[in-house]
Amino acid sequence: MLKTTQQLVLASASPRRKELLDMLALPFTVITSDVEETSIQATTMQTYVKEVALLKTRDVAKKAANATVIGADTIVVDNHELLHKPKSREEAIAHLLRLSGNQHVVMTAVAIIQPDGKETVFVEETIVVFHQLSQKLIEAYVDSGDPFDKAGGYGIQTIGTLLVKRIEGDYNNVVGLPLAALFSQLVELQIIQFAKE
Repeated sequence: MLKTTQQLVLASASPRRKELLDMLALPFTVITSDVEETSIQATTMQTYVKEVALLKTRDVAKKAANATVIGADTIVVDNHELLHKPKSREEAIAHLLRLSGNQHVVMTAVAIIQPDGKETVFVEETIVVFHQLSQKLIEAYVDSGDPFDKAGGYGIQTIGTLLVKRIEGDYNNVVGLPLAALFSQLVELQIIQFAKE
């Protein structure tokens, strides 16, 4: 259905992003970034997540000169505060207690860098509402090990889906890549076209 004349590179080690980009059925390679995200200072969450996505994508673009590089960064924001990937059992429990019975925002910034150096970056936001969680459920989920490589301490595409009451916005955005919005941008930039039968 889709075609591209460009070499596409996904600047992410995330298996979830790879699975989502695979849905376009276009060839791409994965090259991961080595940059330290902690160097970013920003006044708003949108600016922060955009800058991190650009940092990672620019790093990979240096390694893939003739390719179009797609990079992303996903953050969980509760009451204007960033909830990072938990580093300990206690931190994971604290994240989930905080999110329990409340709504928060998941933001994914996607950066696209073309071979001529042109940069496009956008942010997609999804509101996630959690069930009221029991201490027993929180501890059982944390002990499953699932929260530790995920922003906010949960994965909507894993057993963490049991924590989620509803969402407003793009589900794939919460997983880590807003595929519909990315597709629209790639078509607009003429990076991908519709293949004629």
